[in-house]
Amino acid sequence: MRLNLPYLRCDTDRHGNERLFVRRFGRCIRIRALPGTKGFGEAYSAALEAVEAGAPQVHVPRGTAPAGTLGWLAAAYFAAVEFTGLPAVSQSTRRGIIEACLREPIKPTSPDKLALCPLSLLSAAHIRMLRDRRADKPGAANNRLKYMSSLLSWAVERNLIRANPARDVKPLRYQSDGFHTWSPSEVRQFEERHPIGTKARLALALMLYLGVRRSDAVTLGRQHVRDGVIRFVPAKTRRSKMHAIEIPILPELARIIAASPVGQLNFLMTGRGKPFTANGFGNWFRDRCNEAGLPQCSAHGLRKAGATIMAERGATDRQLMAMFGWETS
Repeated sequence: MRLNLPYLRCDTDRHGNERLFVRRFGRCIRIRALPGTKGFGEAYSAALEAVEAGAPQVHVPRGTAPAGTLGWLAAAYFAAVEFTGLPAVSQSTRRGIIEACLREPIKPTSPDKLALCPLSLLSAAHIRMLRDRRADKPGAANNRLKYMSSLLSWAVERNLIRANPARDVKPLRYQSDGFHTWSPSEVRQFEERHPIGTKARLALALMLYLGVRRSDAVTLGRQHVRDGVIRFVPAKTRRSKMHAIEIPILPELARIIAASPVGQLNFLMTGRGKPFTANGFGNWFRDRCNEAGLPQCSAHGLRKAGATIMAERGATDRQLMAMFGWETS
């Protein structure tokens, strides 16, 4: 008789006898009753209840989805150190994508959301559905797959589910050059619209001459500068490795900083005199690009432009790695 019951395992001893066990959460309880008998069902239920009594404790905030559902699992994940230890920007991005998945209906016409799907019924078909519903934007579709897989891998490690169904779903294949890389003519066009002395020109110069991400551009200030060199730990790797990078401040950048309105601890400040958030700065800079007639340009593309311009002017691999914080060529 072939048995297909959750957490039921079969092995063979050295005498060739088959033995049945319920195995979960690191515990293993043998079932001695014969399959197909009333005693077997009772023994299986008792063993399953016993191993589940040893389930690891997870913190789940009140008011979340019912226990044992995907929404409940996501709430536990958001409260876990594996999630709270991520950089704030990564937390925000990951939470937003996972919560969007939880709001998806199980079927197109169904009022039931995926958040209420029992973990015991969650399958690769559900994950494939989430991916395919954003197939018009393959990058977004693959992000759904990536972050749902992270959630479910965490659940497997905590013995909350048996396997990660997202591992059976492949990402969509597509071609993309990523964010648009600014050309030298586009940089000049932006500079003509935003002359030296404006906050927009200062923002452009910081990202172009230092090659920093927007998450670093909003935190840099005079306290990071010493002897003509700016030294800081990139926000993207701050929690994983505290490797500081040092970049010389070129004369042109120094001139722009000196002629621009800057804050006490941050070069870039909002109109209310507060530091920018990374997302807020990205939106603000996008508006400045639109004002310059460059809707295709963004803060992301300036880092790529800086690396491209340096390479075309003869920078070596090692020089590029040092300036942009890359560990390999």
